[in-house]
Amino acid sequence: MITKTYIAISRSILILAAVFAAQAVSAQDDVEQGRLLAYTCMGCHGIDGYRNAYPSYRVPKLGGQKGAYIKAALIAYRDGQRPHPTMQAQGGSLSDADIDNLTAWFEALQPPASDNLDGDDVAGFAPATLCVTCHGVAGTGVAPQPPVLSGQHEDYLVHALQQYRDGKRTGNIMAAFAATLSDSDIATLAAFYAKQGGLFTPEKDQ
Repeated sequence: MITKTYIAISRSILILAAVFAAQAVSAQDDVEQGRLLAYTCMGCHGIDGYRNAYPSYRVPKLGGQKGAYIKAALIAYRDGQRPHPTMQAQGGSLSDADIDNLTAWFEALQPPASDNLDGDDVAGFAPATLCVTCHGVAGTGVAPQPPVLSGQHEDYLVHALQQYRDGKRTGNIMAAFAATLSDSDIATLAAFYAKQGGLFTPEKDQ
């Protein structure tokens, strides 16, 4: 004889299954919406080696980058904390939902990248010994999540560090760290991280 308890448990299981299925569909929808929104992004970030006009540097690789960082960057452009006319205009056109959908799409790109580095890896690269405390295995669980640097374009890393050092990027702990860097330090860091495996340029039709 089927008891009331058994019926209640069965109903609960069915309800949970429906909830999980709805969440999965919603996540797929978020990724698809993000893919559609990313069409504009890929006009620059989907072309390997594409360069910013002035100042001249290659636009950053976003393939494999942490979704949380991409979200933070888009919000920073939208809020005027990062100076780049095109990206500020792009960010200003995005709602919170748009940014979440873009983040979901970029997170869905494979393979994800990481800064799998420790003190031994940066021996001989003195400026990087502090970097790996966040951008390395020791930084697991750091919040807010720092971006992956490994494999990023060298000239973009130089540009970004100079912006932090010169106070052109605000609202980030990097400004205080970069203030201590010389031009030589920045060149060393950029060359070191650019040589690592990691980030990649997404294909435009992904």
